[in-house]
Amino acid sequence: MNIEDQIQALEKKMEALINGEPGVFLVEIRIKPTNNVKVFVDADSGVSIDKLVQYNRKLYRDLEETSFFPGGDFSLEISSPGLDEPLKLHRQYLKNIGRYAEVVQNDGIKIEGKLVSATESEIVVEEEKGKNKKKEVIKHIISFDNIKTTIIQIKF
Repeated sequence: MNIEDQIQALEKKMEALINGEPGVFLVEIRIKPTNNVKVFVDADSGVSIDKLVQYNRKLYRDLEETSFFPGGDFSLEISSPGLDEPLKLHRQYLKNIGRYAEVVQNDGIKIEGKLVSATESEIVVEEEKGKNKKKEVIKHIISFDNIKTTIIQIKF
């Protein structure tokens, strides 16, 4: 079984695990050649560490019992995507409305500002330039087709 087939099979297993958990969704699964499996799960209102531990134990047991990786040679990590992980799904954009983000467009141009809305086809980011009386807010409407990466920023 190649890595793409393994990822699809793991996606089905994870979807079965989170089915019935309102607001919880699978973001991404990565498998390294060393059989290090990373599963990213998120929820509309955040996902608890206890939930992630439950998913990890259930999936790990399933993978062992079904000999998904011959010889049991694998490691499994289930977590929510960290702040250093780019947004992948439309649902993540909706969850992060009101937060600051750095959007890198396909042409390499970076836009930093507040994520104010997200539709099925585009996002709106408000960028503030200048200070005090010279402060202006520029609204950027960016189509999803033109987004290379979006990372949430922490502002203090």
